[in-house]
Amino acid sequence: MTGRSAVPDTELAEELLQIEEADAWFEYLESTRGQGHGRYQELEPWAWARLTQRLRAVRARRARLRPAAA
Repeated sequence: MTGRSAVPDTELAEELLQIEEADAWFEYLESTRGQGHGRYQELEPWAWARLTQRLRAVRARRARLRPAAA
């Protein structure tokens, strides 16, 4: 891999991470939207934990990506 091709690869990886982050938020919204109060109370802690887990994974991959870009 040459220095010239590393930048587009890094940009592509960053874009994919942004898409995955947005997907995590959309999953959370889809899971919690339109639920009755009782069902929301049951579902929201699970949805929040899932969102947090996915965002943590995105941040970890983004952190590994940044040293490669430097």
